[in-house]
Amino acid sequence: MKRTTIHTSAALALLLGFAACTQDEAGFLPEGAEGTPIVFTATGLNPAATAAAGTRAPVDGDWEGVQSVAVLMDGTVKAYDVTPSTSDNTSATLTSDEPYYWTNHDDITVTAWWPYTAGETTPPAVKVAADQSARKNFEGSDLIVAEEQTVSYGNPTLRFTHRTARVTVVLTDYTEGLASVRLTGLSTENGNPAQITPYNKGGDTYTALIAPQTVAAGTAFITCKFTNGKVFVYKMKNDAEWKAGEEYTYTVSLAAAEDPGYTVSEDGKTYTVYNANGLLAWNEAVQKDMTLNCTLTADITLPAVADGESNWTPMGTDYDPYNPYTGTFDGDGHTITGLTINLPNQWCVGLIGCLGGKVQNLTLAGAKINGSHYVGGVVGVNFGSMIGCTVSGTVKGNSFNVGGVVGFNSGTVTGCYATGDASGNSDVGGVAGRNYNGTVTGCYHAAGEVSGNMNVGGVTGYSSVSMTGCYWSNNLERGIGNGSTEGATKVDGQSVTWQTAVAAMNAALSGKGWQYELKDGNSLPTLKKEQ
Repeated sequence: MKRTTIHTSAALALLLGFAACTQDEAGFLPEGAEGTPIVFTATGLNPAATAAAGTRAPVDGDWEGVQSVAVLMDGTVKAYDVTPSTSDNTSATLTSDEPYYWTNHDDITVTAWWPYTAGETTPPAVKVAADQSARKNFEGSDLIVAEEQTVSYGNPTLRFTHRTARVTVVLTDYTEGLASVRLTGLSTENGNPAQITPYNKGGDTYTALIAPQTVAAGTAFITCKFTNGKVFVYKMKNDAEWKAGEEYTYTVSLAAAEDPGYTVSEDGKTYTVYNANGLLAWNEAVQKDMTLNCTLTADITLPAVADGESNWTPMGTDYDPYNPYTGTFDGDGHTITGLTINLPNQWCVGLIGCLGGKVQNLTLAGAKINGSHYVGGVVGVNFGSMIGCTVSGTVKGNSFNVGGVVGFNSGTVTGCYATGDASGNSDVGGVAGRNYNGTVTGCYHAAGEVSGNMNVGGVTGYSSVSMTGCYWSNNLERGIGNGSTEGATKVDGQSVTWQTAVAAMNAALSGKGWQYELKDGNSLPTLKKEQ
């Protein structure tokens, strides 16, 4: 089909000619005519310089770079080519090699959008690029739509509006070189990125297209990293709502740059944490998304709190195997000191309340854990994997399933140990309060008391299955309070020594990535990575 383009003057003349024909008095085109291709005029993207207050014009408000749009009529979608029709490219003519045709003079209803992916039958949801640093990716993140518009024969004009919001950041007051600028803490609804690398418009101005959303006060919204390693984080001072079609500009002084204590991966799923502020920031973020990973790169001391208060909020505090924390918490050989949780009426209490993912290679020193049911130093309820985790301090529950490492285990606990007191009412153990069809391998408890009223054991209070290579050296004579009695041995210092225990635990752990070692005759075994 040959393309026919009708300009405004030609279209007007044609319209007047048709009006003089008696055949079209009923709204029909002239008798014998093949029909006239529908040629649209596209408007609505005003230049930023003339944009009204409260509006914005992304990508300079012009049609440059837009190659084609989807046009929907009567359930059919066709691609129309875009040709800017003014010197400033603020309006365009839309034509097609296979156009729709006028069949009469009646008004028609049209929906159009860009970008267009073949096969789409309706405008898509807003989904922007995570990396908008290149102009092409910035421009391609926009979504413009002319929805359900009435188009008349004499004025086939489509007015497009933006489905995205535009956020612009102007940075001031800094001398160090900028290594990166990111917008963070963003909504991930409809698959949108949690953070965006914006487009540098020049100088200290950065801009990005964002899915419309609300941002809560206190959200770490702008993160700037300097070439010297210093990091600045700007937190929203007030709640904000970013609406479609509007621009929001933030002027941010970097004079008082603060270190947030963490970095976030490009996909927003992994926090790399190196101080207490960073760990607490992850703790806050993971309450909203229990898939967020955390890797420590330094030992961390949490801030001290008054008696009866907490410096940590467990994630996954409902006893729900279908809604646990499913990420990976990797201590990477580092220690968290001073973890304090005082939630005496709360179920599922520990560093992680309910685990369906993995926690590994982590030491908790001087922990003070107080909860109700399912209370453990590292994990309250485990449906996932725990490996290479150690706890010193006190773990207390006022009801059942309380353990120095884990309160209730239906997953795997490998190469973990606790030193310190563990107390509760029933199903109380030095390592695990209750082991129900889970595996406990190469674990021990020592240097503390384990106490309760029923089902109390040096290693576990109750176990439905046997354990492998586990030891205890505490105030109790039973390693397993109730249930299966196999797999737990007491270190009495005579027939069984810690040297004996280390050999047996290492045999049980062979090939699992961890081994114990005795550094001297007076210390307890410690873990090291298997060579």
